[in-house]
Amino acid sequence: MKNRYALLAAGLMSLVGAASATAASSDAIPDIAYTRFQLPNGLTVVVHEDHKAPVVAVSIWYHVGSADEPAGKTGFAHLFEHLMFSGSENHKGTYFQPFELAGATDMNGTTWFDRTNYFETVPTTALDMALWMESDRMGHLLGAIGQKELDTQRGVVQNEKRQDENRPYGRVDENILLNTYPADHPYHHDTIGSMADLDAASLADVKKWFHDYYGAANTTLVLAGDITVAQAKAKAEKYFGDIPAGPPVPRQQPWITPVQTSTRGTQHDQVAQVRIVRTWVVPQQGSDDAIQLDLATTVLGGGKTSRLYQRLVYQDKLADDVSVAIAPFALASQVQLSVDVKKGVDPAKVEAAIADVWKTFLANGPTDDELARAKVVNTAGFIRGLEKVGGSGKAAILAAGQVYRNDPGAYKKDLARAQAATVASVLSASKTWLAKGDYTLTVLPAGPGFDPAAEDKAVVGLGPSGKKPAAVLPNAADYTVAKPDVDRSKGVPPVNSFPDLVFPTLQRGKLKNGVEVVLAERHTIPVTQIQLLFDAGYAADQGRKLGTASFTSTLLEESTTSLDSVEVARRKERLGAFVDSNCSLDTCAVGLNALNAELKPSLALFADIVRHPAFKPEDIERIRGQWLAGIAQEKTEPTGLALRTLPPLLYGRHHAYGIPFTGSGTEEAIASLKADDLKAFQRDFLRPDNVRILVAGDTTLAKILPQLDAVFGDWTPPGTPVPKKNVGKVAIQAKPRVFLINRTDAPQSLILAGLIAPSTKAKNALDLGIANGAFGGTFTSRLNMNLREEKRWAYGAGSLLSDAQGQRPMLIYAPVQTDKTAESAAEILKEAKAVVGAKPLTDDEIAKIRSQRVRALPGSFETTGAVLGAMTGIVVYDRPDDYVQTLKSRIEGVDRKAAEGALSEVIHPDALTWVIVGDLRKIEAPIRALNLGEVHVVDADGDPVKPKHASQVPTHATK
Repeated sequence: MKNRYALLAAGLMSLVGAASATAASSDAIPDIAYTRFQLPNGLTVVVHEDHKAPVVAVSIWYHVGSADEPAGKTGFAHLFEHLMFSGSENHKGTYFQPFELAGATDMNGTTWFDRTNYFETVPTTALDMALWMESDRMGHLLGAIGQKELDTQRGVVQNEKRQDENRPYGRVDENILLNTYPADHPYHHDTIGSMADLDAASLADVKKWFHDYYGAANTTLVLAGDITVAQAKAKAEKYFGDIPAGPPVPRQQPWITPVQTSTRGTQHDQVAQVRIVRTWVVPQQGSDDAIQLDLATTVLGGGKTSRLYQRLVYQDKLADDVSVAIAPFALASQVQLSVDVKKGVDPAKVEAAIADVWKTFLANGPTDDELARAKVVNTAGFIRGLEKVGGSGKAAILAAGQVYRNDPGAYKKDLARAQAATVASVLSASKTWLAKGDYTLTVLPAGPGFDPAAEDKAVVGLGPSGKKPAAVLPNAADYTVAKPDVDRSKGVPPVNSFPDLVFPTLQRGKLKNGVEVVLAERHTIPVTQIQLLFDAGYAADQGRKLGTASFTSTLLEESTTSLDSVEVARRKERLGAFVDSNCSLDTCAVGLNALNAELKPSLALFADIVRHPAFKPEDIERIRGQWLAGIAQEKTEPTGLALRTLPPLLYGRHHAYGIPFTGSGTEEAIASLKADDLKAFQRDFLRPDNVRILVAGDTTLAKILPQLDAVFGDWTPPGTPVPKKNVGKVAIQAKPRVFLINRTDAPQSLILAGLIAPSTKAKNALDLGIANGAFGGTFTSRLNMNLREEKRWAYGAGSLLSDAQGQRPMLIYAPVQTDKTAESAAEILKEAKAVVGAKPLTDDEIAKIRSQRVRALPGSFETTGAVLGAMTGIVVYDRPDDYVQTLKSRIEGVDRKAAEGALSEVIHPDALTWVIVGDLRKIEAPIRALNLGEVHVVDADGDPVKPKHASQVPTHATK
């Protein structure tokens, strides 16, 4: 939900200049055509037609969130969201199962301050099933919720809370809300709520919540995709028309409560560096000032060209990272500044520099060029988001407008106001709101004896203001319900037919220098994506300093021989282009995502970045500092720790894959990297005789080949050959091993168990993937249903297969509550033994995954990025060009015997390598008592920790 990526890149300033930014920002505002109507029972329906793919996004938003929770009932909105997935009166069991069988994508539910939403994208032929399911839980839920369901989801939610708090800085948000909003403000507490309130939630409380808030008149249904308005109206009336409107819901009113005087707080955590977080309370989303502040925050801290990044990271070298952004909510918003202080730097110096930048900005506002670039970045990002109908795409945009502002097209007003913004209007809003008081929270690395629970309990927070505006009831309406038109006793409507996959035919060509170009035409939005794919990756670090591949890749995005790093970034912003350079196990890729209107200058800049990186000393040192801070941060985060530690144990430290799977390398290696190391890697691997160019988007082969030839056609390789990577074969472990890593006071333990699987290129890779889906790769898999739904010990558990040209890793994972660590490991081992022993996968389990994979195909390639990803798989793993088009028949050909055989080849319970991260004071003895295997206590680098007492002497497993 919170994840965010920067994508791709481009543009030559000599051809563009500031005028281009101004022109781009005044382009026509994108239009998401929609029709809105209301059923007699008050349900609002919004319909958007988009027939590019045979899928429909179903998005249901209930106008209730954590802001509506009374005192002592925090977390109820989110807890109820979980209960909505427990089944309904006419469909017993998990909500996910029919959707998995139908091939749903983008399926989830989320809760926020002001709304709770549920969404899925389904094949067009599965729409009746989806609407039956959504309407059944909206109108027929209470009979399916008993004490067991409540206790199960309460446990799941509490483990979600533990998982969030187990991450570095995971307790920050709760502290900030307590200290920025008065106690009687709806935003004073966080959405997930308190453990005590969750423990106190009763069945009666839950049923009252449903009665009060889940009526049809408090709900918006958005249908976006391959559907007509007439179809949508008929189906909405059929499935939802008989659901009662529900009682009128009092509407919370906007209440902006800026902190009058600046206040401060301190928090300690298992973190690698000091973080300063400053928060201002500002007007609600959709207000004029919120629009202006969005632009202001982009200028102040929206990326490396921003003022604070320039001052703190580039100029004064006081910080490794800085950002400023607005988080817009319905009742009030937050502007938040976050700074990761460079190790050894006095935080007071950082705050002094921030104050200086803030003062200058509040005196003069942004420059014309800064404002123009901010507008382009915002508009370009919005355009790219329109490619998806579901998820966070068009359905969500329309739903948010309707729920928060009674206008599905509200986004157009916001874009128009942003485009019309001036230096004066941005400055005025900034002076009004960013010169007021704020709350500054400083997060410090925790020392010995740290007690997070005691520290959190001591936080007082703001008291009540006594000025809360009264909630307003909606205008009285005479709602009526229709007679039921569905015989729900027949159960979920079957889905008997499925649309065919639509995937572009791959076209191939060559540049003048012989570089191969592979194209997939995708004429959906005026954007072209280009990826230069090099045969390199982390595996190319072998014989070099670990982290060289990724570090070199990152430096590509910095300066060129003719442009410094700031100018490169500015030109990308002016063009509305993104660049992304990264590596995986076997490849490195540099990608461009460009608006077609600026494709020529974007390509020119892109080629300059790829062909002429400068690897300047000042860039290397700046990135090195950030990189070392990142490694230190990985070592404070459970998943980062495990992914750094497990691969060398699985493959051996001398294997090409026996490296931290984060790709970040080691502190020692990164500290010693020089420009010559980066130039050598570029010379050896990032070269025209080791690349293929993949293109997907709104172009043709006849158009794109000349454009690529103009910038890459004269690119010649060096005289030396491309080095051969040595991805050797690894033997299966002879015995199980357990490696424990201490993380004192961790509220959860992370269990990660590794096995070696055949290459993604193996003939039975598809069989193994389907078998893994049943074992641990889906929500209804054995592992997740056991540890999450039955035991309530984890927020989620499962298994995954990482792609690799050599033997790939199979990872079994489970973040679990501390007091159930040993029991959870025992359950994982039990499931592993059973699936290759007394309880093999059944025909039904394999059929379920087979159906899910086939039926999800039409919705899996909705975006150009997804098409590009499939092309990458075709190229890297030597698949035929029609691989995607023929995937359906090959999946349907996988039977239980083949899947069972593939899984048995990989899962060897006596060869598991376990890495368990948690508070060893509480988990070590119980784990040793399990006799899982030989136990070793290691540090964050995977090196042995000297035993302190007899109980830590390694023991050996008994068979």
